[in-house]
Amino acid sequence: MSGTYGLYVVRQTGIHRLHPLTKLVYVLVCLLIGWLIPGVWSPYIVLLIGVVPVALIARVLPEVIKNTIKTAIPFAISLIIVQGLFWTGGTIVRQLGPFSLKAEGLLFAIRGTGRIILAVSGFLLLNYTTRSDELMLALSQKGLPNSISYVVLSTLQVIPRFQRKANTILDAQRSRGLETEGSYLIRMRALMPLVVPLLLGSIVDIEERAIALEVRAFSREGAKTSLLVLHDTRFQRAIRWLLMLGAMAVIGWRFYLWLAPRLA
Repeated sequence: MSGTYGLYVVRQTGIHRLHPLTKLVYVLVCLLIGWLIPGVWSPYIVLLIGVVPVALIARVLPEVIKNTIKTAIPFAISLIIVQGLFWTGGTIVRQLGPFSLKAEGLLFAIRGTGRIILAVSGFLLLNYTTRSDELMLALSQKGLPNSISYVVLSTLQVIPRFQRKANTILDAQRSRGLETEGSYLIRMRALMPLVVPLLLGSIVDIEERAIALEVRAFSREGAKTSLLVLHDTRFQRAIRWLLMLGAMAVIGWRFYLWLAPRLA
Protein backbone atom coordinates (compact mmCIF):
# COMPACT_ATOMS: atom_id res chain seq x y z
CA MET A 1 0.00 0.00 0.00
CA SER A 2 1.41 3.35 -1.00
CA GLY A 3 1.36 6.19 1.48
CA THR A 4 1.90 8.68 -1.35
CA TYR A 5 -1.39 7.89 -3.04
CA GLY A 6 -3.66 7.52 -0.03
CA LEU A 7 -5.26 4.08 0.11
CA TYR A 8 -4.05 3.02 -3.34
CA VAL A 9 -2.90 -0.62 -3.45
CA VAL A 10 -0.38 -1.44 -6.17
CA ARG A 11 -1.66 -4.35 -8.25
CA GLN A 12 -1.11 -5.28 -11.89
CA THR A 13 -4.75 -5.85 -12.85
CA GLY A 14 -7.05 -4.66 -15.60
CA ILE A 15 -9.17 -2.75 -13.06
CA HIS A 16 -6.15 -0.73 -11.94
CA ARG A 17 -5.32 0.13 -15.56
CA LEU A 18 -8.79 1.49 -16.32
CA HIS A 19 -9.25 5.23 -16.74
CA PRO A 20 -10.05 6.87 -13.36
CA LEU A 21 -13.33 8.31 -14.67
CA THR A 22 -14.51 4.85 -15.75
CA LYS A 23 -14.09 3.57 -12.20
CA LEU A 24 -15.60 6.70 -10.66
CA VAL A 25 -18.70 6.54 -12.89
CA TYR A 26 -19.08 2.80 -12.23
CA VAL A 27 -18.97 3.25 -8.44
CA LEU A 28 -21.40 6.19 -8.51
CA VAL A 29 -23.86 4.27 -10.69
CA CYS A 30 -23.69 1.26 -8.33
CA LEU A 31 -24.43 3.53 -5.36
CA LEU A 32 -27.28 5.21 -7.21
CA ILE A 33 -28.89 1.90 -8.17
CA GLY A 34 -28.51 0.49 -4.67
CA TRP A 35 -30.09 3.58 -3.12
CA LEU A 36 -32.97 4.03 -5.58
CA ILE A 37 -34.19 0.49 -6.27
CA PRO A 38 -36.96 -0.40 -3.80
CA GLY A 39 -36.56 -3.31 -1.45
CA VAL A 40 -34.81 -4.03 1.81
CA TRP A 41 -32.13 -6.21 0.24
CA SER A 42 -31.42 -4.17 -2.93
CA PRO A 43 -28.20 -2.55 -1.57
CA TYR A 44 -26.83 -5.98 -0.66
CA ILE A 45 -27.70 -7.38 -4.10
CA VAL A 46 -25.91 -4.49 -5.83
CA LEU A 47 -22.97 -5.03 -3.46
CA LEU A 48 -22.71 -8.73 -4.34
CA ILE A 49 -23.22 -8.21 -8.07
CA GLY A 50 -21.45 -4.91 -8.68
CA VAL A 51 -18.74 -4.35 -6.06
CA VAL A 52 -17.55 -7.76 -4.84
CA PRO A 53 -16.68 -9.25 -8.29
CA VAL A 54 -14.75 -6.11 -9.32
CA ALA A 55 -12.85 -6.08 -6.00
CA LEU A 56 -12.07 -9.77 -6.52
CA ILE A 57 -10.72 -9.14 -10.03
CA ALA A 58 -8.67 -6.20 -8.71
CA ARG A 59 -7.31 -8.43 -5.88
CA VAL A 60 -8.34 -5.97 -3.17
CA LEU A 61 -11.36 -7.87 -1.84
CA PRO A 62 -9.82 -8.69 1.60
CA GLU A 63 -8.95 -5.01 2.17
CA VAL A 64 -12.42 -3.88 1.09
CA ILE A 65 -14.20 -6.41 3.33
CA LYS A 66 -12.02 -5.73 6.39
CA ASN A 67 -12.29 -1.95 6.30
CA THR A 68 -15.97 -1.94 5.31
CA ILE A 69 -16.84 -4.10 8.32
CA LYS A 70 -14.79 -1.90 10.66
CA THR A 71 -16.58 1.18 9.38
CA ALA A 72 -20.12 -0.21 9.11
CA ILE A 73 -20.44 -2.03 12.46
CA PRO A 74 -20.93 1.12 14.61
CA PHE A 75 -23.55 2.45 12.19
CA ALA A 76 -25.34 -0.92 12.07
CA ILE A 77 -25.51 -1.19 15.86
CA SER A 78 -26.79 2.37 16.27
CA LEU A 79 -29.39 1.93 13.52
CA ILE A 80 -30.72 -1.32 14.98
CA ILE A 81 -30.95 0.17 18.47
CA VAL A 82 -32.53 3.49 17.48
CA GLN A 83 -34.84 2.30 14.70
CA GLY A 84 -35.64 -1.12 16.13
CA LEU A 85 -36.48 0.00 19.67
CA PHE A 86 -37.90 3.46 19.06
CA TRP A 87 -39.89 2.94 15.84
CA THR A 88 -43.32 4.53 16.17
CA GLY A 89 -46.04 1.88 15.97
CA GLY A 90 -45.26 -1.24 13.99
CA THR A 91 -45.29 -4.97 14.68
CA ILE A 92 -43.62 -6.00 17.94
CA VAL A 93 -41.09 -8.80 17.43
CA ARG A 94 -39.72 -9.01 20.96
CA GLN A 95 -40.37 -7.22 24.22
CA LEU A 96 -37.23 -6.05 26.01
CA GLY A 97 -38.39 -4.67 29.34
CA PRO A 98 -39.91 -1.22 28.77
CA PHE A 99 -38.79 -1.31 25.11
CA SER A 100 -40.10 -3.33 22.20
CA LEU A 101 -38.30 -4.41 19.06
CA LYS A 102 -40.34 -3.52 15.95
CA ALA A 103 -40.20 -5.46 12.67
CA GLU A 104 -40.54 -2.29 10.59
CA GLY A 105 -37.71 -0.62 12.48
CA LEU A 106 -35.47 -3.64 11.96
CA LEU A 107 -36.18 -3.68 8.21
CA PHE A 108 -35.41 0.04 8.00
CA ALA A 109 -32.16 -0.52 9.91
CA ILE A 110 -31.19 -3.43 7.64
CA ARG A 111 -31.77 -1.34 4.52
CA GLY A 112 -29.92 1.66 6.00
CA THR A 113 -26.98 -0.53 6.96
CA GLY A 114 -26.90 -1.96 3.44
CA ARG A 115 -26.74 1.52 1.96
CA ILE A 116 -23.87 2.46 4.25
CA ILE A 117 -21.99 -0.76 3.45
CA LEU A 118 -22.49 -0.20 -0.28
CA ALA A 119 -21.27 3.40 -0.10
CA VAL A 120 -18.22 2.57 2.02
CA SER A 121 -17.22 -0.50 -0.02
CA GLY A 122 -17.71 1.35 -3.31
CA PHE A 123 -15.48 4.27 -2.38
CA LEU A 124 -12.92 1.93 -0.82
CA LEU A 125 -12.81 0.02 -4.11
CA LEU A 126 -12.25 3.30 -5.94
CA ASN A 127 -9.49 4.34 -3.54
CA TYR A 128 -7.71 0.98 -3.62
CA THR A 129 -7.62 0.81 -7.43
CA THR A 130 -7.15 4.47 -8.40
CA ARG A 131 -4.24 6.79 -7.75
CA SER A 132 -5.55 10.05 -6.34
CA ASP A 133 -3.34 12.23 -8.55
CA GLU A 134 -4.62 10.44 -11.66
CA LEU A 135 -8.22 10.97 -10.57
CA MET A 136 -7.58 14.68 -9.99
CA LEU A 137 -5.92 15.00 -13.40
CA ALA A 138 -8.82 13.18 -15.09
CA LEU A 139 -11.37 15.50 -13.47
CA SER A 140 -9.34 18.57 -14.45
CA GLN A 141 -9.04 17.38 -18.05
CA LYS A 142 -12.84 17.11 -18.23
CA GLY A 143 -13.20 20.78 -17.33
CA LEU A 144 -13.76 20.53 -13.60
CA PRO A 145 -12.19 23.53 -11.81
CA ASN A 146 -8.92 22.77 -10.08
CA SER A 147 -10.32 23.88 -6.72
CA ILE A 148 -13.17 21.34 -6.91
CA SER A 149 -10.79 18.62 -8.11
CA TYR A 150 -8.57 19.32 -5.13
CA VAL A 151 -11.55 19.12 -2.77
CA VAL A 152 -12.37 15.67 -4.18
CA LEU A 153 -8.74 14.61 -3.86
CA SER A 154 -8.45 15.91 -0.28
CA THR A 155 -11.65 14.13 0.72
CA LEU A 156 -10.28 10.82 -0.55
CA GLN A 157 -6.97 11.35 1.25
CA VAL A 158 -8.10 12.85 4.55
CA ILE A 159 -8.63 9.56 6.43
CA PRO A 160 -5.34 7.84 5.46
CA ARG A 161 -3.46 11.12 6.09
CA PHE A 162 -4.97 11.43 9.57
CA GLN A 163 -4.20 7.76 10.27
CA ARG A 164 -0.53 8.17 9.33
CA LYS A 165 -0.16 11.34 11.38
CA ALA A 166 -1.96 9.79 14.38
CA ASN A 167 0.27 6.70 14.25
CA THR A 168 3.38 8.89 14.10
CA ILE A 169 2.24 10.93 17.11
CA LEU A 170 1.27 7.76 18.99
CA ASP A 171 4.72 6.24 18.45
CA ALA A 172 6.40 9.49 19.53
CA GLN A 173 4.33 9.70 22.73
CA ARG A 174 4.99 6.04 23.54
CA SER A 175 8.72 6.60 23.15
CA ARG A 176 8.39 9.33 25.82
CA GLY A 177 6.79 6.85 28.22
CA LEU A 178 3.12 7.71 27.71
CA GLU A 179 0.81 4.80 28.58
CA THR A 180 -1.71 4.28 25.79
CA GLU A 181 -2.92 0.75 26.55
CA GLY A 182 -4.87 -0.64 29.48
CA SER A 183 -8.12 0.44 31.08
CA TYR A 184 -10.49 3.03 29.64
CA LEU A 185 -9.24 5.55 32.21
CA ILE A 186 -5.66 5.19 30.97
CA ARG A 187 -6.78 5.54 27.35
CA MET A 188 -8.85 8.64 28.13
CA ARG A 189 -5.89 10.16 29.97
CA ALA A 190 -3.70 9.57 26.90
CA LEU A 191 -6.25 11.12 24.54
CA MET A 192 -5.32 14.80 25.02
CA PRO A 193 -1.58 14.32 24.38
CA LEU A 194 -2.60 12.69 21.09
CA VAL A 195 -5.43 14.96 19.94
CA VAL A 196 -3.71 18.33 20.48
CA PRO A 197 -0.60 17.51 18.36
CA LEU A 198 -2.84 15.92 15.73
CA LEU A 199 -4.99 19.05 15.36
CA LEU A 200 -2.03 21.45 15.41
CA GLY A 201 -0.11 19.26 12.98
CA SER A 202 -3.10 19.15 10.64
CA ILE A 203 -3.31 22.95 10.62
CA VAL A 204 0.40 23.19 9.79
CA ASP A 205 -0.07 20.51 7.12
CA ILE A 206 -2.87 22.53 5.49
CA GLU A 207 -0.66 25.63 5.36
CA GLU A 208 2.25 23.68 3.90
CA ARG A 209 -0.02 22.15 1.25
CA ALA A 210 -1.39 25.59 0.33
CA ILE A 211 2.15 26.94 -0.10
CA ALA A 212 3.17 23.91 -2.16
CA LEU A 213 0.13 24.32 -4.43
CA GLU A 214 0.88 28.00 -5.03
CA VAL A 215 4.52 27.18 -5.84
CA ARG A 216 3.19 24.78 -8.48
CA ALA A 217 0.96 27.57 -9.93
CA PHE A 218 -2.25 25.91 -8.74
CA SER A 219 -4.32 29.10 -9.02
CA ARG A 220 -2.86 30.16 -12.35
CA GLU A 221 -5.38 30.40 -15.19
CA GLY A 222 -4.90 28.61 -18.48
CA ALA A 223 -3.75 25.19 -19.58
CA LYS A 224 -1.25 23.24 -17.48
CA THR A 225 1.12 20.45 -18.34
CA SER A 226 1.46 17.21 -16.40
CA LEU A 227 3.98 14.42 -16.17
CA LEU A 228 1.09 11.96 -15.95
CA VAL A 229 -0.43 10.62 -19.15
CA LEU A 230 -3.88 9.04 -18.86
CA HIS A 231 -4.82 6.51 -21.50
CA ASP A 232 -8.50 6.54 -22.47
CA THR A 233 -10.22 4.51 -25.17
CA ARG A 234 -13.42 4.76 -27.18
CA PHE A 235 -14.63 1.57 -25.55
CA GLN A 236 -14.25 3.02 -22.05
CA ARG A 237 -15.94 6.27 -23.09
CA ALA A 238 -18.83 4.24 -24.53
CA ILE A 239 -19.06 2.23 -21.29
CA ARG A 240 -19.22 5.46 -19.26
CA TRP A 241 -22.02 6.83 -21.42
CA LEU A 242 -23.95 3.55 -21.14
CA LEU A 243 -23.54 3.60 -17.37
CA MET A 244 -24.79 7.18 -17.18
CA LEU A 245 -27.74 6.39 -19.44
CA GLY A 246 -28.57 3.42 -17.24
CA ALA A 247 -28.43 5.67 -14.16
CA MET A 248 -30.77 8.17 -15.82
CA ALA A 249 -33.17 5.32 -16.66
CA VAL A 250 -33.20 4.19 -13.02
CA ILE A 251 -33.85 7.77 -11.87
CA GLY A 252 -36.72 8.10 -14.38
CA TRP A 253 -38.22 4.76 -13.34
CA ARG A 254 -37.99 5.65 -9.64
CA PHE A 255 -39.63 9.03 -10.34
CA TYR A 256 -42.42 7.25 -12.24
CA LEU A 257 -43.03 4.94 -9.27
CA TRP A 258 -43.29 7.98 -7.01
CA LEU A 259 -45.51 9.97 -9.39
CA ALA A 260 -47.91 7.25 -10.63
CA PRO A 261 -49.93 6.84 -7.38
CA ARG A 262 -50.35 10.60 -7.11
CA LEU A 263 -51.76 10.88 -10.64
CA ALA A 264 -54.13 7.91 -10.22
